[in-house]
Amino acid sequence: MEPRSNHRQNEILDQLRRSGGSMRVHAIAQALQVTEETVRRNVKALVNDGLAEKTHGGVRLISLEEEVDFHQRYRENPEAKRRIAQHVAGLITDGTSLFLDIGSTTAHIADALRDHKRLLVVTNSVYVAYRLATRNENRVFMAGGELRSHDGGAFGADAMAFAANFSTDYAILSAAGITAANGFMLFDLEEAQFSRLIMGQATTRIVAADSSKFGREAPITVGDPSLVDILVCDRQPPEDISAAATEWNTEIQVATQES
Repeated sequence: MEPRSNHRQNEILDQLRRSGGSMRVHAIAQALQVTEETVRRNVKALVNDGLAEKTHGGVRLISLEEEVDFHQRYRENPEAKRRIAQHVAGLITDGTSLFLDIGSTTAHIADALRDHKRLLVVTNSVYVAYRLATRNENRVFMAGGELRSHDGGAFGADAMAFAANFSTDYAILSAAGITAANGFMLFDLEEAQFSRLIMGQATTRIVAADSSKFGREAPITVGDPSLVDILVCDRQPPEDISAAATEWNTEIQVATQES
């Protein structure tokens, strides 16, 4: 999706993303310090363009793409994800502490880290925990709470409180979409909240994302993109994202062919 020329509509879209995808009209008006009529007029344009839909007294963001099952995502673009995973693994030394989230690319990174030793890993992904626990003197800490059936991720207050106990050398994160206008985005509010938490508790923040995420919109921004130190991808991003990354002071590293 291209950035919209109407700045008020862009502001409304941003408010919806930050709120998890839906808001009441009066809440948007208060946040933007405009009248409710102004909000309704701009919401009508967003609805006509298929970007939002009206609800009773409010508006809801429509995702251009729905997130799919973890196992399907794990199998998508496998060569690119393996290249990215090997590149990220090359940045990690034995004895390092790191957060790993539940993304499918992050799962490939867990695979690539299986020969590393004495890692301290904090994760909310049962897949990551399974791949790295009981190996090479690693210490793996799994966030608690109910595991979601579609991706094996633990979320909620218990998981957040558990993760808040740790500070690590690295946070390795995934993204469902990356745009120059909105930075790094996800489809799920709980995932975004967890990512924001661990970004604030790591010395170096890495986003690992294949090129299919470039220009792709998702409803929820992960946070300030300038917090991301390194973006690892399988090809150079488009010019607008590359320029934005320069403004964010985010280093772009392109993974080479698999070794």
